[in-house]
Amino acid sequence: MQDLAHYWATEHDWSKCEARLKALPHYITEIDGLDIHFVHVRSKHEDALPLVVCHGWPGSIVEQLKIIGPLTDPTAHGASAADAFHVVIPSMPGYGFSGKPASPGWDPVRIGKAYVELMKRLGYQRFVAQGGDWGAVVVDAMAGGRADPAAAEPAPPELIGIHTNMAGVIPPELFTAAFAGSPPPSDLSGEELSTYEQLRTFFATHVAYGLITGTRPQTLYGLADSPIALAAFILDHGDGSGQPGLVQQVLEERLERPSDLTRDDILDNITLFWLTNTGVSSVRLYWENKLPFFSVKGVKVPVGVSTFADEIYRAPRSWAEQAYPNLVHYSRHDRGGHFAAWEQPQLLTEDVRETFRSLR
Repeated sequence: MQDLAHYWATEHDWSKCEARLKALPHYITEIDGLDIHFVHVRSKHEDALPLVVCHGWPGSIVEQLKIIGPLTDPTAHGASAADAFHVVIPSMPGYGFSGKPASPGWDPVRIGKAYVELMKRLGYQRFVAQGGDWGAVVVDAMAGGRADPAAAEPAPPELIGIHTNMAGVIPPELFTAAFAGSPPPSDLSGEELSTYEQLRTFFATHVAYGLITGTRPQTLYGLADSPIALAAFILDHGDGSGQPGLVQQVLEERLERPSDLTRDDILDNITLFWLTNTGVSSVRLYWENKLPFFSVKGVKVPVGVSTFADEIYRAPRSWAEQAYPNLVHYSRHDRGGHFAAWEQPQLLTEDVRETFRSLR
């Protein structure tokens, strides 16, 4: 942290990120009494497919910047015009330049409904959605997914498919057992057993930040008082490589696998949280949430799943097929982790294109 703080104070150049943000078209619209900020980049290809990209915590629109060009302008990035998207990237309520909820109720279901309303306001009567981390929970909820899969609702007719890089595929009984630290059932395949053990490790050693944000978020005022407290809390999110996981490898310049993530990327994101004073307002989402993070939610629309080597848990194809009966694409990658758009933008972009190609 001392090394990072010194670099942040003496070498990190926020103005570079500021210039990248200023080069994009930004908008704010009020939905359900709250200002929702979003970036909206239309492709030059008029028949492009509208796509809403949903970030999570501790993410922001900064996390998604690398995929805007390849998605909106595929011909400049080695792909076909037929793969073009109009891209909308909202800041979640309490995050970035969106409003901070002053009353309870802004959970993933409400956020998902707000994003559907946003896309309709933009004139898109047919669109798709992509998400990771909280964004993955939001896109499941947008598509009608609920805590009890049997209570899932029909997806809004405008939403024709989703792509997720943190798939809600864990069978509910295994989610509960892993949380309790129970031994694995004997009937799991090798791939399923590996995922179960990942979950047990995550719940036993990594999830404490989620427990405090889910129960006492208003006590975390250090996130508003100290940039170093904010940075340390954000960095310790972790992934399948532990805590801080791949982020630590990047900061210590000892990457074990290729990654596009840089120290400046990480500090750009933390700086945005600091400048907008959203350290506390962002984590209230953990308290608001009533959906299981990783479990099956009864989604019926077409779904694409990407699972990366160092994700919190890898989604086995067998569980993805059970969780999403309309699974149209599945990719298992040998590199990348929890922040796919940051770490592996090319792989994620290719998966998004492939997922939605048949739905155009």
